[in-house]
Order: sequence, then C-alpha cells, then structure tokens
Amino acid sequence: MQPAPITSCSICRTVDRLSSVAAEAPPDGAHRPPVACSGCNLREICLPFGLSAEARERMDPLVGRRRSVRRLEPLYRTGDPFSSLYAVRTGFFKTCVTGASGRDQVTGFQMAGELLGFDGIGTALHTCDAIALEDSQVCVIWFDQLETLSRDSAELQHQIHKIMSREIVREHGVMLLLGGMRAEERLASFLVNLLHRLRLRGFSGSSMLLRMTREEIGSYLGLKLETVSRSFSKFQDDGLLEVRQRNVRVLDEAALRRVMHDATS
Repeated sequence: MQPAPITSCSICRTVDRLSSVAAEAPPDGAHRPPVACSGCNLREICLPFGLSAEARERMDPLVGRRRSVRRLEPLYRTGDPFSSLYAVRTGFFKTCVTGASGRDQVTGFQMAGELLGFDGIGTALHTCDAIALEDSQVCVIWFDQLETLSRDSAELQHQIHKIMSREIVREHGVMLLLGGMRAEERLASFLVNLLHRLRLRGFSGSSMLLRMTREEIGSYLGLKLETVSRSFSKFQDDGLLEVRQRNVRVLDEAALRRVMHDATS
C-alpha cells in the first residue's frame, strides 16, 4: 500500500505518517513474500557483505517485505516515526533537509545496495526526507529485530558499526567538499565517487546516467545551478567529459582525478 500524497493540511500529514507505518507492519497471520538476504544478488554490497553464510541466513527473518516507491514520492518524511532501515534494491534516492529559510538542502544520494533510515535511530523520528529519484524498490529491515539479533551476533554487530562508521566518514567528506574545495574540485570529486559506486554495481566503467538534476547536484555540493552548469561545460571543453543532458561519459578519468586532488595539493 502506497502512502497518501503529502498535503499542506496538518491533519493529512498525520494520517499519511500513520498510514506509512501501518504499510510497513506485517499483518497478523499474513504471508510474507520470500525475501532473503542470503540469496540476494546485492548481498556483496549491502548489509550482509562480509558476513558468514550462517550470519546471512540468520538475517533473513529481519527483512519484513519489499516496498515500491514511485519517482518523486517519499520513502519517509521528516518527523515520521522510525521503525525500520531500508536497503535500496533497485532505483535511486536523495535525502534532504529543510533549512530555516524553507529551502531544501540535499544531504546525499543513495543507490542499490545502500541503506537509508539511520537518521531516525537517535530520536525514533526521521530527521530528513528520503525521496525516490526514479521508480525504486527497498527491502524493509525491522530495526528492533536487527538490534535483538546483533546482541546475539558479534559478527552482525560489528558489521552495523562498520556501516554507521562509513556514514560518518561520508559526512566528513561532504564537509570537506563544502569547506575546502573550489567548484570544479567539488564536481570532479562528486563524479569520481559516483563512478566508483556504479562500477561496484557492475555498471559501465566510464558512462553514467545522472538520476539527479543539476540543481540537486548543486544543492548537495553547495553550488548554484549556474556554477554547476558552467563546471560541466568546462570539463567538456577541456576533453574530460562528454555531456548530453543527463548522460555523462568520462573521457579522461585521470585528468578528472587530478582536478579533484588539486584541493589537497
């Protein structure tokens, strides 16, 4: 069941949040679809990565179901009750927060094999929006059950700590982007990182389809739309990229990496 559309009415917002939680809760006696981490083709890049076969099988009951999210619809909104983590199975998401000025600030982009929902652990409420950038599907991982199992499995507990540590490192990387790099260095770093993540998932080693808009890239990198467009044009003029709307082909990755490392030289 898909959540009802978000409206400006506060009552409708409350109904939407309650409906979202109800959609994730498994009905008593209901048959769950066969969802298993141990047999998933994303297990080498998702939560089970590095776990023993036995630990992977113990994780299978944690995945409550799969949930489909249509393009531009929310997986969850700021203030929604936290109950689950979400492993992206297919598709692409962005996370964003609303600043004091009312403008959205993009805080990350997530693709297949990556997890969403850590923002809700501390307060039991989500602190950002997670929006699908294309038709997507996630695996719903019940967090209370994950906690219980991790207390009995040092292996799984260590894996969760590794993933949370990776999130902290990612946030530090974003702070470095926003604080110490010029516009071209920020965009080069973003593209190299995106290319690396896509390669891990078996995609092309040089070509990529950007699911996010240039405005969303600018929001993430702390740049104006015009600056992002100008940087793309310069990379294309210099022979680093071939850009056709959202289709980007990297022609000279070594040169792109040199631009990225200019900030630390």
